[in-house]
Amino acid sequence: MAAFEQRFLPPRDGISAARLRAPGGRRTHAGAHLPVPATVGAWLAETVIPSTLGREQAFGAMRLTPEYFVTDGALTTEGGERAALADPVEPGGIYSFHKPVPHEPRIPFEVAIVYEDEDLLVVDKPAFLASTPNGKFVRECVVTRLRAARGEDSLVAIHRLDRVTSGLLILSRRGATRGAYQSMFQRREVRKTYRALAWLPPAWRPGDPLPLGLAPGAGARYRISRLEKEGGTRAVLETLGEPNARTSIELLRVLRHAGRWAGEFLLRPHTGKTHQLRVHMNALGMPLLGDPVYPVDLAPDPYDFSSTLQLLAERLAFADPLTGEERAFESGLRLDPRSA
Repeated sequence: MAAFEQRFLPPRDGISAARLRAPGGRRTHAGAHLPVPATVGAWLAETVIPSTLGREQAFGAMRLTPEYFVTDGALTTEGGERAALADPVEPGGIYSFHKPVPHEPRIPFEVAIVYEDEDLLVVDKPAFLASTPNGKFVRECVVTRLRAARGEDSLVAIHRLDRVTSGLLILSRRGATRGAYQSMFQRREVRKTYRALAWLPPAWRPGDPLPLGLAPGAGARYRISRLEKEGGTRAVLETLGEPNARTSIELLRVLRHAGRWAGEFLLRPHTGKTHQLRVHMNALGMPLLGDPVYPVDLAPDPYDFSSTLQLLAERLAFADPLTGEERAFESGLRLDPRSA
């Protein structure tokens, strides 16, 4: 480990800097056995651009070059020094730089602040806005927006919601306490409640039983199964094997919408698999209103806001890991079948 303090680049415009590990050195890493290029410029041109980012990869109107890294990219050593193309490579050193990020059309929905203290920022995330930088959405996500708007580069989401899901999202404001709150989510100590609108089976009529024996006010039932990601697709499937996903499902009421019967449900995930609530409801023959993936992946344009998934992260409750105090947060958003 270097004797000096690591001083990586801070975020720019709310976007975290990327990091690169140089080959060689005495620290354990995947490239420790590789030869060390003579200069930073040679390393970038011969290895980094072709293997990591692609020689022909374009970012908007800009093509990535070694010169970009040391100019607009502000390539910096872990000691906080700006690097030049002619500099020798620090064997095994970690460099940080700012990737060129193209313009993104604004997602026309706003983030609402639900609660804040010195450690946490709790927000209502609108549907269609990503939680964190991901794929096409780097600027247009909750973390980047709030970092830029509030001038808080330390904001980090400590859990995630699907881009098309709305509701409560918690962000950490301080690195000193972040680990305690992240561990709380990792240990499944947070009690999550979702509200959802789902289509009832086509042949269902009032008085008929629903899957799992559900009836309004009859209490919760459970869906327990094994979920696996299907390669090359967005869909997650129920498969044979040891169960790894468990969801509590409670029917609140039945309603008529667009000539069909639908139900309003409380859903409580006891595990945290990708798309778990959506997959479990679809597997019961009750897909959620406005779901772009289940039962059929419609592959909509990400800027098509005409149909909103009717799934809301409504409530989060937990014992605070720092104080032991019981805490609970409620979303100010509501479901609306007319927007599905």
